[in-house]
Amino acid sequence: MPILNIQIMQGHSAAQKASLLKNCSQAVVDSIAAPLHSVRIVLDEAAPEHVIVAGEIGKPMALVLARLIVGRSDEKKAALIAALNQAVHESIGISGEDVRVIITDVPKSDMGVAGGLTAQAAGR
Repeated sequence: MPILNIQIMQGHSAAQKASLLKNCSQAVVDSIAAPLHSVRIVLDEAAPEHVIVAGEIGKPMALVLARLIVGRSDEKKAALIAALNQAVHESIGISGEDVRVIITDVPKSDMGVAGGLTAQAAGR
């Protein structure tokens, strides 16, 4: 059950944001073989004056925080990082140099899934 929070600066069109959400969802599916129905993404936007990158206020950037149920290999995580970086770049035009992806492994006992069960109780 991959859960992503994507943080970008304000100013992108509705079409760009829709593309970002769809492309990142597909990147998760393609890179770690997660079923599409399990992918959740929340998009957050910050005002340019609330962002600093390499000492430059308002520089375009994206931060993707991905929470995954523990157990994926380092190779799968690397594939996910690369796929998300590319999806962000292609969707909203931010340089891949200014995209960061952070993966957090969540123990099965700490991830809630459908019906209010833990992932462990649900057999995931």
